[in-house]
Amino acid sequence: MGGARRGGLLVPHVLGVLLILSEAGGGQWASASAASAPAASAPPGCAPWCPRNSVCVNATTCRCHPGFSSWSGEIITSPADSCDDINECGPPLAVSCGKFADCQNVDGSYYCTCSPGYGLVSGATTFRNESENTCQDVDECSSRQHPCHNSTACINTVGSYRCRCRQGWTPLPGFRDNQNTTVCEEMTFPTWTPPPGIQSQRLSGFFERVQDLRRHFTPASAQDTVQDLIQSVDELLKAPGDLETLALPDRHHTVTHLLSGLEEVLRTLAKAVPGGSFTYQSPAGTELSLVIQEQGHGNVTLGQSHARMLLDWAVAAGAAGSGPTVAGILSNPNMQKLLANASLELDPERQAELEETHESPLYGVQLSLLSAVNSVFLSNTNTTKLDPKVTFAFSHPPEKPGTRQELICAFWKGADDGGGHWATSGCRTLGSRNNSTTCQCSHLSSFAVLMAHYDVEDELLALITTVGLALSLVCLLLCILTFLLVRPIQGSRTTLHLHLCICLFVGSAIFLAGIDNQGGEVGLRCRLVAGLLHYCFLAAFCWMALEGLELYFLVVRVFQGQGLRTRWLCLLGYGVPLLIVAISAAANKQGYGRPRYCWLDLRGGFLWSFLGPVIAIILGNAVIFVTTVWKLTRKFSEINPDVKKLKKLRVLTITAVAQLFVLGCTWVFGLFMFDPRSWMLSYVFSVLNCLQGLFLFVLHCLLNKKVREEYRKWACMVTGNKYSEFTTSTSVSSQSQTRALRSSESGI
Repeated sequence: MGGARRGGLLVPHVLGVLLILSEAGGGQWASASAASAPAASAPPGCAPWCPRNSVCVNATTCRCHPGFSSWSGEIITSPADSCDDINECGPPLAVSCGKFADCQNVDGSYYCTCSPGYGLVSGATTFRNESENTCQDVDECSSRQHPCHNSTACINTVGSYRCRCRQGWTPLPGFRDNQNTTVCEEMTFPTWTPPPGIQSQRLSGFFERVQDLRRHFTPASAQDTVQDLIQSVDELLKAPGDLETLALPDRHHTVTHLLSGLEEVLRTLAKAVPGGSFTYQSPAGTELSLVIQEQGHGNVTLGQSHARMLLDWAVAAGAAGSGPTVAGILSNPNMQKLLANASLELDPERQAELEETHESPLYGVQLSLLSAVNSVFLSNTNTTKLDPKVTFAFSHPPEKPGTRQELICAFWKGADDGGGHWATSGCRTLGSRNNSTTCQCSHLSSFAVLMAHYDVEDELLALITTVGLALSLVCLLLCILTFLLVRPIQGSRTTLHLHLCICLFVGSAIFLAGIDNQGGEVGLRCRLVAGLLHYCFLAAFCWMALEGLELYFLVVRVFQGQGLRTRWLCLLGYGVPLLIVAISAAANKQGYGRPRYCWLDLRGGFLWSFLGPVIAIILGNAVIFVTTVWKLTRKFSEINPDVKKLKKLRVLTITAVAQLFVLGCTWVFGLFMFDPRSWMLSYVFSVLNCLQGLFLFVLHCLLNKKVREEYRKWACMVTGNKYSEFTTSTSVSSQSQTRALRSSESGI
């Protein structure tokens, strides 16, 4: 019994000693020993079924060792229970090791260790709780065993270290800078060869100097090499020589190659330049500004006299950036000769805005370069879509935009074939003041401020319109004088012709003199011109309607009366358009005048105050025209069936053409000009209607026998020759043809 008791007391005593040892640092070994040892022989009166990691309490109860528990708790009453390890380091967290430390679980216990890169002040490797935590950063770079390759410099970081290439060195292929495994090689001058297919002695001489710089380059001489390179570029651009004689595509190909090559070379050599920043201005005015620093965040301003740039430094490094980050601006004011006659590709949205503003397609853009060409480059080469955007301010001489001009921020865009042109996509102009223009772009390239003059009218079409209207004015004036002075042709038809010509003459004169709104502001003058044009052209169409009505009675109804009296014709011809204009002005006086043209405003449907009556008149006259041609065809067949078909066709064609112009049916082409880019319809409409006066003069004056006789009399009176009337004998066939055509003359 005594031995058993002593044996029963010995087991707890041994466990207590083991627990003390584990708390002194041998917890892992003690717990493992306790876990692996089988349950002690149960003393008399104890349960013989106690599982591993437990101790007998009595004949029916067992208790789990410290650090172990069963599903029913610390006390076990069933042989089916087991004592399992408690994970003190797992959730929910039962213990705390403190900052920069990790909890390590073992069977029946736990211990704490410092996180990688940290160590205890005492030099020990483990501790028990937060109160014993003295973990601090370990300077791996000060250890005797160097952790980095000898081509790199060790940089200690909090909890770790990194290996950075030494100044003037770059990572070997397959390695990245600022990694624990980085291996570097000495930096070399990038390969830069002449553009293929360009034959130029000046360009060949430049690249020979570039190759010489490459052969003698060392990282220690990077700053001097950069300066020599810039001076070589200045010499090339100051006297381009045979580069100026190259074809335009080859010249722009050369510019693209120079700009892209300079960016690549300067981006590489800048990493070997000592110091955090570097600025150089060449004797020819070219400036280079560099900022070289470690990765960081926040806005950084970089600039010189030609350009300034504001960007987030994280953008300069890029998502995968490592090592020193470079940002630079190279401003070259000497590229005008190579960039002459370069084209511009406008952003589609901006082009749509301009066409809406000027109410016309853009037929071309004339450019002048105001600022230096500013090449911007970063360590980050993925700069096609930057977020946030980069803001620039470019200096340039004072220049005030004129009519249809604006200052724009543009960048040089290389083409797939090696050429290039200016473009504006991704850039917008924020404003200009104090001889500086501010721009914001979502990508990087070579930028400049341009003065753009937009060609918003077809010069050939404008010339046709001007010449055609001037010729029509002369012919309309001759028609007016003829209808007033030639008495043999006086009648209701002549009255209609006279007033139609007067309306067309006044309207065309006002159109030529005042249709363009040069200032862009819609003032009283522009509104007055628009109102007069509205009235004159409506009056002309009203007289065309009366012409059609008169023709209907003469040809279709064979009406033999004199028609409406002159006062009623004038009341309809001038009163109806006056009423329409008065109602339109009362309803919307702001509808007269547009920024570019002194005509009716397109917004709000105000243009229908002109189009509505015009469409109604044209449709009515078109019906009359078709009916007239059909009736004339039947008359020609009935009057003289012996007339040759060709002659009948010729007479019928002349008559039909005459009625087209008299009735205004040619204006129908203008109704189908829904898209101003429909150049074919624009030309047809302009030619036919600008020459309407000429056609009226030919058809109503030159082709009229009575008028020709009067012209001969007037000519003889002016020249002093005696005029004698004479008659000529004609064949029977010509007399019959004359009788056949007599009835058609009244229709014309």
